[in-house]
Amino acid sequence: MAESRRVIVNDSTLRDGEQAPGVAFTLEEKLAIAIALEEAGVEEIEAGTPAMGDREVEEIAAIGSVLRRSEAIAWCRMTRADVDAARKTGLKRVNLSIPLSDIQMRAKLREGREGTLARIRDVISYAVDSGLRVAMGGEDSSRADLDFLLFAVEAAAGAGAHRFRYADTLGSMEPFSVFDVFVRLRKAIGFELEFHGHDDLGLATANTLAAIRGGAAHASVCVLGLGERAGNAALEEVAAGLNRFFGNCSNVNLAQLPGLAELVARAAGRPIPVGKSIVGANAFTHESGIHVDGLLKDPSTYEALSPQTFGRVRKIVLGKHSGMASVAGALESLGLFTDTSRTRNVLAQVRERSMEAKRVIQEDELLDFYRRASDKERPTSASMEMRYDCA
Repeated sequence: MAESRRVIVNDSTLRDGEQAPGVAFTLEEKLAIAIALEEAGVEEIEAGTPAMGDREVEEIAAIGSVLRRSEAIAWCRMTRADVDAARKTGLKRVNLSIPLSDIQMRAKLREGREGTLARIRDVISYAVDSGLRVAMGGEDSSRADLDFLLFAVEAAAGAGAHRFRYADTLGSMEPFSVFDVFVRLRKAIGFELEFHGHDDLGLATANTLAAIRGGAAHASVCVLGLGERAGNAALEEVAAGLNRFFGNCSNVNLAQLPGLAELVARAAGRPIPVGKSIVGANAFTHESGIHVDGLLKDPSTYEALSPQTFGRVRKIVLGKHSGMASVAGALESLGLFTDTSRTRNVLAQVRERSMEAKRVIQEDELLDFYRRASDKERPTSASMEMRYDCA
């Protein structure tokens, strides 16, 4: 059941997405992606990590300069040096990230809980005093002690942060626990909540939607789920889920998503899997005869999502599992006369070829099957003479 909510989508393709192994966007690609994200209605764009050096600082600044409606955000560690690097970009917003699980605090910061709290108060205050709007990211929040996490968020709020990003950094959560955590956070925290989910268990989209259900108002995503290891929650999946389950609650234009996905896939050098939800080539493609028969009678029988919503069209292909309705429809679309006998003959050829070739049937093959069926039914000269003589 859809409920009316206002959800802000924060896209991290240019930061976390580019951290996928082997992915490196050129400046031209980054600018094209940023503009496409803005045109798709994405309101917040994480533009990169200033601490990577002067070149990254310049590119983040360039991204910020081409945006007119969307806001660019710099991602930083919780250090004053990272804040100083972010200031060089000219952006006005930063996400200051810090580990909140005991294991990561010990390994990465070499300090305990009190030291982490002191760092949060110091660096966020420093960033706010520098004129920056600050969101705090809680790295490895999903493995943090929840009571300590609440202390950390309280410290961030006291220092001037306006938002907390809860990160399931290792993708180790499931939707029920995410929902429970965000219900508790929503009751305890009086400012903005965001969820950032990784896809190690294939649950990043489900976890993001669960966080929204539990009280988050911001969703962190990447186009195509690009990112480290198994990636992040996919923009196209989360946006479609928000539209379906929470009403028209985000500003994302769903019809822009296939083109955006293709742009990012080319830049990343990672072809879109044909079975990828929403944007894959087969997302709205049907072969099964039972399904096609239902679709031809009423599209809602086998489509919960309308392809037109995403600027796409329904596609019916012919193969091993096709039925009479599929073949008759395909022949009629080519302006060919059909009857039951001829259609059945063509269907038999379609199934045989598809099993041999292990693929769907092409138009030229279908025309050839039709000619063969027609030739088979055409009388021979001898039989014509016989019929003539009998007449």
